[in-house]
Amino acid sequence: MRILHVSDCYLPRLGGIEVQVADLIRMQRQAGHQVEVATATPGEPLAGVHRIVARLPFDLPVHPLGTGYLLRLMRVRRPDVVHVHAGAVSPFAWMGVRAATRAGLPVVVTVHSMWDPVTRAMYRGLRLLSGWHRWGLVGTAVSEAAALPIRAVAGPGVPVHVVSNGLDVSGWRSAGPGSGGVPGREPSGPGVSGGEASGPVHVVAVGRLAPRKQPLRLLRLLKEARARVPAETPMRATVVGDGPARSRMERYLNANGMTGWVSLPGRYSRERIRELLVSADVFVAPAPRESFGLAALEARAAGVPVVARAQSGVADFVRPGKEGLLGRSFDELVTSVARLVRDRELRESIAAHNRETEPVRSSWPAVLEGFERCYDQARSRRD
Repeated sequence: MRILHVSDCYLPRLGGIEVQVADLIRMQRQAGHQVEVATATPGEPLAGVHRIVARLPFDLPVHPLGTGYLLRLMRVRRPDVVHVHAGAVSPFAWMGVRAATRAGLPVVVTVHSMWDPVTRAMYRGLRLLSGWHRWGLVGTAVSEAAALPIRAVAGPGVPVHVVSNGLDVSGWRSAGPGSGGVPGREPSGPGVSGGEASGPVHVVAVGRLAPRKQPLRLLRLLKEARARVPAETPMRATVVGDGPARSRMERYLNANGMTGWVSLPGRYSRERIRELLVSADVFVAPAPRESFGLAALEARAAGVPVVARAQSGVADFVRPGKEGLLGRSFDELVTSVARLVRDRELRESIAAHNRETEPVRSSWPAVLEGFERCYDQARSRRD
């Protein structure tokens, strides 16, 4: 099958969408498909990558004449399906949708973000103005939580399926469990069953340090969880990532006397994150509007208990008491973290379950099969 992906952002930019689209392309090529990508992200030439770039401030991934360029590309390449990847606001991606529709090509649109009330209102307005719900699109979202608002806006005329983000599960499982399962490492922290600790209970979070991720609330969560844990239970935390909120986070740690047990080491490569998860006892993904939570999935695959919002996409692969703990409020998240830090037996049982079971829906064979079903439906809607 000839597949053309359209994405505002792509390599060499690094982010959730960029990495996921690049991995999807690599896996589809390995499966024997002919795959190319059109993007508005500048960068070095890469095989099968069409960069439609305009000189804009801050290298914004958009092109004022993108629809025309994309339409010409599609008429020359004639893909069997166009797969568009969109965030909350993705002008170039939606130019790809419009161009594919004009070219008479089947279109699948994957929304990688959670539509908040403002975004939903915007797409309702565009629905009235452009009638995009009548273009024969097939939609996908990365989780049930992300799919709900899209379905509410799109209406019954646009099928919206859930196709998980993909992960090489075996690669992350090789990182080993973080809670009492690494050879030669004793469980950390005295749990309810007693015992001596070999080191502090290690809480880990990974993500971009941007305001929308609410990183200061994460630090407050750690502070309040520490207050609910007995003083004799040692605890430390590592928050991996970088971004515009880093300086404010450093000031918060200094002001609250947390620098001795909370570290901000900056951005890590995926290899270093794998290594970090070996020492992790609890993984925290507290963002309330997390459409999927790839970092949380990586931690779950590595055997680490996960704490996350029940309203987020993480709930697709974390069940309370099975793969981790979920909370519907900030206070419930604090309670969950403190409970796992205190309760070694619970940490170990969840870690054992995570090591012994795979998140099958997020394995690449399942993801590729899910998208192929969507491609077939999009082609049938064009017949």
